[in-house]
Amino acid sequence: MWKLSCVLLLIVYGLTYNTTKPKEYPVTKSIDEWKSQLSSEEFHVLREKGTERAFTGKYWDNKKEGEYFCSGCEQKLFSSKHKYKSGTGWPSFYDLAQTGAVDLISDNSHGMTRVEVVCSKCGGHLGHLFPDGPAPTGNRYCINSVSLNFKTAK
Repeated sequence: MWKLSCVLLLIVYGLTYNTTKPKEYPVTKSIDEWKSQLSSEEFHVLREKGTERAFTGKYWDNKKEGEYFCSGCEQKLFSSKHKYKSGTGWPSFYDLAQTGAVDLISDNSHGMTRVEVVCSKCGGHLGHLFPDGPAPTGNRYCINSVSLNFKTAK
């Protein structure tokens, strides 16, 4: 059932994933450039598709109003208006701050079928999308805090 839900998410969003040629992103840097810009944890998550431990990230319980940006390229990704407490230990959002902010990619790693969420500007790994979020979208963007920078609303 879970695998079917992930496949349906990809179909609903009209996604295709070309495994032979990766997408070219507007922001591209060498590994050394990324390593000089990012902390070791940011590099591991954003560039190596790692994850932070649940309930350890700086934003999982953030209740301030504002916007969340990609820590790799500063593209606006999420708004606090769409953030909710999912109980998973990671920041969770039911919608994006702007259309096209992320790309969704079929992820079959670790013996699971999931939908990976990456920044559409730099290709940085943000987290995963699950079909168990609240109304109105039913989506749960489960995102690593280390992939985000938060700016408080003025």
